[in-house]
Amino acid sequence: MECTVGGTRRHLVDVVRGQLARGHEVALAVSCERDAEFRRELEALAGEGVVVFEIPMLRSISPWRDFRHLAELRRRLRDYAPQIVHTHSSKAGVLGRLASLLEDCGARVHTPHTFAFLFSAEFSAHKRAAFRRIERYLASRTARVVAVSEGEAETFAASGVVDMGRVRVVRNGIDPGPWLRALPKDRASLGIPVDVPLVLVAGLLHVAKGQDLALEALTFPGLERAHLLVLGDGPLRLALNAQVQRSGLASRVHFGGWSDEVPGWMAASDVVLVPSRWEAMPYVVLEAMAAARPLVATPVDGAREMIVDGVHGALCKIGDAGSIAAGMLRVLQLDARQRTEMGLRGRERLLQMGTADRMVDELLALYGELQ
Repeated sequence: MECTVGGTRRHLVDVVRGQLARGHEVALAVSCERDAEFRRELEALAGEGVVVFEIPMLRSISPWRDFRHLAELRRRLRDYAPQIVHTHSSKAGVLGRLASLLEDCGARVHTPHTFAFLFSAEFSAHKRAAFRRIERYLASRTARVVAVSEGEAETFAASGVVDMGRVRVVRNGIDPGPWLRALPKDRASLGIPVDVPLVLVAGLLHVAKGQDLALEALTFPGLERAHLLVLGDGPLRLALNAQVQRSGLASRVHFGGWSDEVPGWMAASDVVLVPSRWEAMPYVVLEAMAAARPLVATPVDGAREMIVDGVHGALCKIGDAGSIAAGMLRVLQLDARQRTEMGLRGRERLLQMGTADRMVDELLALYGELQ
């Protein structure tokens, strides 16, 4: 896997640990180029019995470098001879499946975690057309393509690149324990007043996640008292800081960076906001539900099947800061009891639909179809 950040990395680690716990042998071919800290997790996984191959794959296209990485993957497949070759994300999805095809090794399964050709805000039309052609070719030679939500499966169908007979939905899941047990963090540690509405946005600072829309929404009438806590880091960090200064929001926006204390900060928040432009299945939705916090979210893949508008929170228009502001107002204007009940309904839904144990069991059942 190349995209070893955010939810994709989280998914991979949870799946691998679940497979190990069920007695399976697992090998990982991964890159740490986007986050060197991932090596610590890999060391822990290796200590638990995972075979780890680090291959320095990068997201950008470089024919000579990519050819060398393809050759390395082919060697690893020859040596390890897996029954299943399960690839994740765009670059590794291409190289891993090509290696499997060329070596005639393993049944191919691919989880794209959203197709790159859908990223209209990130890639040119020419690049997206090329990505689409590559994916159509490889999808026809892949035994199963995994959607991590029902919504993503709908996106697959609309894209026309995958035979839907090959698609299986295995919804992302989490271990809810840390969120069930979390105690609220001290707001004062980040300079946040204790008596203001606190909205939390957590995730990679990236155009897909829509933190810029969250900042814009905070300027709308009715939200003058609300504070926004932004957890995470990424390529938009400097631009978001500049937006805060231009908008006069410095006293109401708090950047917490990457944090291992997300459960505690969710417990300290009144609302969790997910203003994404595109997703496959946002983990933050599952986490907020486990934390029993009401959600304000755009109806991206995954979010729209987990969140029932008015029951677990509010759904807003994608890319529309005014709609996001209206959603925040709608939830924040509820009294504390109503917000608590909304959050508890979300927790109940998470425990029924969104656990990691269910995700791993369904994935192993999918593998069983191919053996």
